[in-house]
Amino acid sequence: MKIRGTFLLIILSFSIISYCLIGVPSAYSQEVRDVNPPLSLDINNDTFDLGDTILISGTARDYDSSSDTFSADVTIRITDSNNNIAGVAQIKPKTSGDYTQIFVAGGQMSKSGEYTVTAFWNNNIATATFELTGITGSNVSSPSPAPVQSSIDDEPMIDEEPSMADTSSQPACGQGTVLKNGVCVVEEKKSGGGCLIATAAFGSEMAPQVQFLREIRDNTVLQTESGVSFMTGFNQFYYSFSPVIADYERENPVFKELVKLTITPLLTSLTILNYVDIDTEEEMLGYGIGVILLNIGMYFIAPAAILFKIKNRK
Repeated sequence: MKIRGTFLLIILSFSIISYCLIGVPSAYSQEVRDVNPPLSLDINNDTFDLGDTILISGTARDYDSSSDTFSADVTIRITDSNNNIAGVAQIKPKTSGDYTQIFVAGGQMSKSGEYTVTAFWNNNIATATFELTGITGSNVSSPSPAPVQSSIDDEPMIDEEPSMADTSSQPACGQGTVLKNGVCVVEEKKSGGGCLIATAAFGSEMAPQVQFLREIRDNTVLQTESGVSFMTGFNQFYYSFSPVIADYERENPVFKELVKLTITPLLTSLTILNYVDIDTEEEMLGYGIGVILLNIGMYFIAPAAILFKIKNRK
């Protein structure tokens, strides 16, 4: 019994020692990973006012421009407290992996509350939050006070012809704002985010197919109110999954070619919008619905009809 007890005590001692030896490196490696994450994300402040500049920066630690896997762009997405997209950007990191992106608080990012910034790179995700007050910040100048009217006893002033120097009395607007009716207001940006899936499929933002999609969006769809409403809803859906698909395209060449083949009919159907004049809301709705129905026919009805015929032949 005494020998058995001694033997069990030795085994227990070795187990405790082994656990400590195995556990320490694991904890250390996790600590190192927290200090040097694969993707970092920083914001220049915790709270912003309307018109303030929001500087987002970070580092993709293993970025390598010569690698197909580690040369992916960094995608930035800003969402409000209701998970609505308020800003999107696609950034090519520097050789060191550092990246920066500037947003101006305003437009879709003008509602007060908490906003979440999410960075995507090569299946790595980093998040940070900031508060927006919803009030005009120091970067937006206030209009000049109205001149005080002279009293009756004062001598009448002789009207002079306005000169070019009078324009100096206008308020100087800060970055991201424009002068409208004598008051600085936040500038609305019409252009949307990047075409992430098409950019990953065709290899560059300068690819003709990607530029074609961007021109259709900015010069045709976003020129009407119905087109703006459609793009607002579409962006909420598109940017919820496109960063993940774009990353997988860069990792898997076969999947990349499959996506390229899949979106080619869509690109072909959109060329119709280059040969028609869209000047009214009704025309935008008519051609837009027509293109959507055409794509439903190509992607769903036609394959279903082919499969149905093949099944009937058997």
